Amino acid sequence: MFDAYIMCGTPRTGSTLLCGLLASTRMAGDPHSFYRRQDVAEWAGEWALPHPDTMSAHDFDVAYLQAAIRAGKGGTAIFGLRLMRENLDVLSAILDGIFPALPSDKARFENAFGRVLYIHLSRENKLAQAVSLIKAEQTGLWHIAPDGTEIERVAPPQEPRYDFERIQHELAKTRSL
Repeated sequence: MFDAYIMCGTPRTGSTLLCGLLASTRMAGDPHSFYRRQDVAEWAGEWALPHPDTMSAHDFDVAYLQAAIRAGKGGTAIFGLRLMRENLDVLSAILDGIFPALPSDKARFENAFGRVLYIHLSRENKLAQAVSLIKAEQTGLWHIAPDGTEIERVAPPQEPRYDFERIQHELAKTRSL
């Protein structure tokens, strides 16, 4: 058995859908991207953590880790975390600072979270993934419900535009992972 799971992937692989489904079971934690750079301040505020300027970086990282584990358990015994490739280095550095004597990321992850199950999410159609990512970035609309209502918008609405070079770049990046 495991104490935690970490969903590893890249954007537009269905991780938001899977996070919601796992949380809805009320048995598999409440996974989120707690270590997405852009969201750390928002999570820290939601958890009422002291402002990082009021404590050492190490103490903030420890308090944040403890709060993330509580939130990621969602009242269950299992911790869930969504970890996108671009956030792995951030989390690895934080855990290295908290557990500096451990020899590897694996050892640090297990010290922080217990026995970890790693779930690798991948989208078979890499072209569709690249187009979906570019469209979300251009339009600001990241998630939409089956009935067409917006779930997550991060920018004012804009029309998408065809960008062959950008599609090629994202496609090459996704294929290399």
